Amino acid sequence: NNPLLTCRHNDNKTFLVWVNEEDHLRVISMQKGGNMREVFTRFCTGLTKIEELFKERGHEFMWNEHLGYILTCPSNLGTGLRAGVHVKLPNVSKHEKFGEILKRLRLQKRGTGGVDTAAVGGVFDISNADRLGFSEVELVQMVVDGINLLVEMEKRLEAGESIDDMMPEQK
Repeated sequence: NNPLLTCRHNDNKTFLVWVNEEDHLRVISMQKGGNMREVFTRFCTGLTKIEELFKERGHEFMWNEHLGYILTCPSNLGTGLRAGVHVKLPNVSKHEKFGEILKRLRLQKRGTGGVDTAAVGGVFDISNADRLGFSEVELVQMVVDGINLLVEMEKRLEAGESIDDMMPEQK
């Protein structure tokens, strides 16, 4: 109901831009399936085009050497990048060390409805916990590697096997 909130998207809604939501500018690239490279490439290409449009009009993104991109939400200081994957983990999520596994992988969980929502049917939105201290590529790779490990753990637990030998080291 905010008259200043604007949302624009491409025809198949895999690239969206929100203006004046929680952040001054929120850029979203998404799609079904597991092709994170395609999602990230679309994100980078789109963001570059947006920045070019801003510069043509004499503006640029606010950036600080120490803090990174300056956004309105303090949780997004740094790159501002949250790479999330919706994944079904009914067994791993019930494991007593699920929280510790996510912490060691530098990942966070939320329900697919966004911040402060519960997971439904064991489906979680798993994303990078950090925004500051790593590059965008490093953050996306952390998510890819972490999701791959979580899926392997899920398969093991589904087969009735232990995942104790798969516990990640603290990053």
